[in-house]
Amino acid sequence: MPPTDPTVPATARETSPEHPWPLRLLNTKIDEYINRMSPLWVEGQLVQVNRRPGASMVFMTLRDTDTDMSMNVSMFARDFERITTPVADGAHVVINAKPTFWVKRGSLQLQAKEIRSVGLGALLAKLEELKALLAAEGLFAPERKVPLPFLPRRIGLVCGRESKAEHDVVVNARARWPAIEFEIREVAVQGAYAVAEVSDAIAELDADPNVDVIIVARGGGSVEDLLPFSNERLVRVASDCVTPLVSAIGHETDTPLLDLVADFRASTPTDAARRVVPDIAAERRQLAIALARLDQAIELLLDRESDALHAMRARPVLAQPELLIDRQAEQLISVRERMERFVTHRLDLASADIERLRSRVRDLSPKTILERGYAVVRDRDGHVLTDAEQTEPGDSFDVILHRGRIGVEVVAATTETFTKGTS
Repeated sequence: MPPTDPTVPATARETSPEHPWPLRLLNTKIDEYINRMSPLWVEGQLVQVNRRPGASMVFMTLRDTDTDMSMNVSMFARDFERITTPVADGAHVVINAKPTFWVKRGSLQLQAKEIRSVGLGALLAKLEELKALLAAEGLFAPERKVPLPFLPRRIGLVCGRESKAEHDVVVNARARWPAIEFEIREVAVQGAYAVAEVSDAIAELDADPNVDVIIVARGGGSVEDLLPFSNERLVRVASDCVTPLVSAIGHETDTPLLDLVADFRASTPTDAARRVVPDIAAERRQLAIALARLDQAIELLLDRESDALHAMRARPVLAQPELLIDRQAEQLISVRERMERFVTHRLDLASADIERLRSRVRDLSPKTILERGYAVVRDRDGHVLTDAEQTEPGDSFDVILHRGRIGVEVVAATTETFTKGTS
C-alpha cells in the first residue's frame, strides 16, 4: 500500500482499531529503523556453529553469557575463513556486525563482518574486575559463611551427567556413612547452558527443606571450561543460598569465584565428601576412646572417694563413735548445771524482791496501822471521815478499831489539826 494512502496512519501513534497498519508496513518500518543502525561490536558466546561444505554462508547463534538471551548470526564463508583464531561451539567472542531485519520472516539477526576470540588474558582481567566488584559488595566476607552441619541427613549434589565427580562424591560419602542420602541434579557443567542449569539446580536444592548441605562438583578442567563457575549470575545465586554450600570444582591452580562465595571450598569432589560427611569408623574410634577415658575417670574418682572414706573411718571419732557422744553428753550436763545454777540464782533474787515487797505492803496495810492504835471513822453510808468540818453535833459514826467497831455520836467538833507529839 503506498505510504500516501490517506487511510493509512503516518505514525505508529496514530494507529487505531479502525485504522491499523498492515503487517508488511510494520516490517518495512522496522527494517528502515534497523538499517539506520551502525555496525557495532557485541560480546557473547558462540553456540550451534553451522558451516556446511560449499555453502556461501555460515550460520551460528550468539548467546549472552549471563542470561538465556540469544540471537542468530550469519557470516559469509569467505569472511569466516579469514578468522585467524578458529572458533567453535562455546567460544567466548566479540563480533563486529550490523543488525539486519528480514522483512518477509519478521526476524532480526546479526550480519557479521569480523569475529575475534576473547583471549585468556582478557577473560582473566574481566574476572578480576568482577571479583573486585563482588568483594566490594561483601559477597566474599567471612561473616557470611555458614558452618557445615556435623551430620547432614540429605546432601544436594549438583554435578555433570554421569560424571566422575558424582561418582567420587557419592562413593566416598557412603563409604564414610552408609546411611547418607542424596538429592542429585545432573546438569551441564561447561558450555553455553552451564550457568543457567547450575544456577537453577542450586536454587531448587536450596528451596528443598530436606537438603542440609549442597555440593557443586566438577572434576577440574581448563580455565575456559571453568568460566561458568565465575559467572556473575551463578555467583549471586550461590551467595543468596541459605543452605550451606560447598564448592568442589577440583581446580587447584585457579580459583573460580564460586569458591570465594561458597561457605566451604573443597579441593576435589572426593575432598568435599570427606569434609561434609563424618567417617563412621573414625567416629566409633573416637567414641571408644571417649568411653575408655570416661571409665578411667570414673575409676579414679571411685578410688579417690574410697581412700577418703577409709581415711575418715580410720579417725578415732569414727573408730569409737561413742567418744563423740560421751563428749557431747558431758557438754550437755555442764550446760544443764549452769542453767540450773542460773535459774536458782534468779529465783533467789526474785524471792528476795518478793519478800521486800511483801514487807512494804504489810507496813502500808490499814490493818497494820490499826494495830498501832489508829482507827477509821465512817459515816452511815460507809464514807471515811477525814475532816471534823464534815460532822455536826448529833451525827452518828462507826469507829473501826484493830478489833471490832464502836458506834459514836458527835457532841462537839473542832478544826484543830493533828500534829506529831500531840496527846
